Amino acid sequence: MMTRKKRRLYLLGIAMLGLGTATALTLSAFEENVAYFFSPSDLQAKPPGDRLIRVGGLVEAGSVSKQGDGITTDFVIADHAATVRVTFSGALPDLFREGQGVLAEGRMRPDGVFQAREILAKHDENYMPKEVADALKKSGQFRPESPGSKPAAGNGGV
Repeated sequence: MMTRKKRRLYLLGIAMLGLGTATALTLSAFEENVAYFFSPSDLQAKPPGDRLIRVGGLVEAGSVSKQGDGITTDFVIADHAATVRVTFSGALPDLFREGQGVLAEGRMRPDGVFQAREILAKHDENYMPKEVADALKKSGQFRPESPGSKPAAGNGGV
């Protein structure tokens, strides 16, 4: 027969094991849903593999084209130092334009093209996602006087 002290220790051990398992499962779920931000320069320097990421920069002028299906759009995101080709199937945001800030979420394909599952565009002439503005500042290409270059305040931009 178990003494009262042993029973408490046994229950405490089971509770700690359950709490540890719940914590591990929660952290695992968060890790799977986290999308890290990369600029085109970051992608060239350190490819992310097959994980979910966000790529931000400016849509390069003259790079937007629709494929024959009318749904898929190809374009290039640039950060003044590097570019990345992007393909997206779906409806683009109304504010998506060449020369404007954009944030694309998706995965890099083995052929080096970024397959976007979601496209986020700026919402007025003074907005740029914070991640994009920070990446442009880091590369020395940030121009505060240009339209679309005022970084968003607060919650990371988007």
